[in-house]
Amino acid sequence: MLIDFDKIEETIIANFYGGEKNTVAKMFVDDMNRIMCSKLEPGASIGYHQHENGSEVIYILAGNGICLYDDAKEKIKAGQCHYCPKGHSHSLINDGDTDLIFFAVVPQQ
Repeated sequence: MLIDFDKIEETIIANFYGGEKNTVAKMFVDDMNRIMCSKLEPGASIGYHQHENGSEVIYILAGNGICLYDDAKEKIKAGQCHYCPKGHSHSLINDGDTDLIFFAVVPQQ
């Protein structure tokens, strides 16, 4: 199955999970997964939240930022992947001066 993000309309999510500014996302959602190509502008964040029903994998395509993961704070940059297993908590913060662009998969488990 092909998912063409160029043909998916952008969704703007203000203060996603209580984060700062907007998350811009192109999303494919079915009963099993949420697959997203998203962007955080400088200073934007996805608020700290727990994954109760599934894990999340975030691959950074461009930019850099910070992942808060349980009790840890991890720097992340293009080419790196953040994994949040089911039952754990995390946040993504763009602390850079360019857009943070990432690909994320949230399977329902």
